[in-house]
Amino acid sequence: MTSNHSFYLYAAVMLLAGLGIPVMAALNSVLGTKLQNPALATTILFVVGGVLSIVYLLASGSLPKSMPGHIPVYYYLGGAFVIFYILTITWVAPKFGVGNAVSFVLLGQVVSMAVIDHFRLLGAPYNPVNLIRFVGLVLMVIGVFLAVRR
Repeated sequence: MTSNHSFYLYAAVMLLAGLGIPVMAALNSVLGTKLQNPALATTILFVVGGVLSIVYLLASGSLPKSMPGHIPVYYYLGGAFVIFYILTITWVAPKFGVGNAVSFVLLGQVVSMAVIDHFRLLGAPYNPVNLIRFVGLVLMVIGVFLAVRR
């Protein structure tokens, strides 16, 4: 478990990251619409992100001296999930609304994180779905549907 200071620092950093997701979705959905090509907009996003990642990697001095031993191939598939997310948000958001699209993405994230934590999947620490957590998940589902209701 983390200290209170670390908890609030991590929470603040992740809140900032979360604030950026709808902005990125809005930017890329407009880019995809203007280009009339969600796949091209997604490719541009990843080229820009890739360049920035390389610059950060080099500037931070965190380039490893050697690669670790065997890593199961499925640990490299995170990029496939990111590509799926970016492609779908770029395609769906202009038709469904950025808020609606991101709300359902958020709901998917909350359900997925509960399953991953409860079953300790992919090396996650154990955080069981107890009654309180289950009520929170149900409230999130209700909240998403209330937030996107027209």
